[in-house]
Amino acid sequence: MSQSQPAVTELTENCAECGTRTPHAVSIELKTESTKQTNRAFSREPYRVTECRICGDTRSQRMNNA
Repeated sequence: MSQSQPAVTELTENCAECGTRTPHAVSIELKTESTKQTNRAFSREPYRVTECRICGDTRSQRMNNA
């Protein structure tokens, strides 16, 4: 399956590492949560991924709580 590059948007957000509001690269990625081979295609969930442009701290948060 081909993978496309996620769209990246830059936003100013609080950074836990820097302790202040800094520019962050924000993207949405699909991550496979299942470790089993059967039905792996159905276990993909969207995650919001942020990376601080100052210190490089990266965090991800699951978008769905199903």
